[in-house]
Amino acid sequence: MKRKYFLVVLFLILVVFLSGCGIITDEVKIRNVIDEYFLAMNDQDWDKAKNYCVYNSNMYLETCLFEDYIDSLYPSFVYVVFIVDIFDITIIRNYASAYIDGSLTIIRDDQSITNDNSGHFYLKKVNNDWKIFDKADIFK
Repeated sequence: MKRKYFLVVLFLILVVFLSGCGIITDEVKIRNVIDEYFLAMNDQDWDKAKNYCVYNSNMYLETCLFEDYIDSLYPSFVYVVFIVDIFDITIIRNYASAYIDGSLTIIRDDQSITNDNSGHFYLKKVNNDWKIFDKADIFK
């Protein structure tokens, strides 16, 4: 678990160094947004995590619900660990999708719950930044 977290941080450091070497592609920006979103969730920095989502989108609201759930577990010690792998990024104009495979572990005092999941994350370009949203938001 610590090894994957280390690899994610190492990847982000590499991206920062490579940013001085040329233009950052949309694919790299999308990977960064997804990685930063999950790092913020791990740190329980809810405002930062929500900042990576389209405001009031389903993903934004799900992040709020997850925050409420974690807050409801206090005063217990709560530790959140998201570990994700990102595959198959597809970009069509101002929309993108990325296939995510990962796990969520919630550690509360001495108990832990792990849930493995996979599926697509959807992103939308807003003011030249990529933001996470839910595909269902297109039809709102």
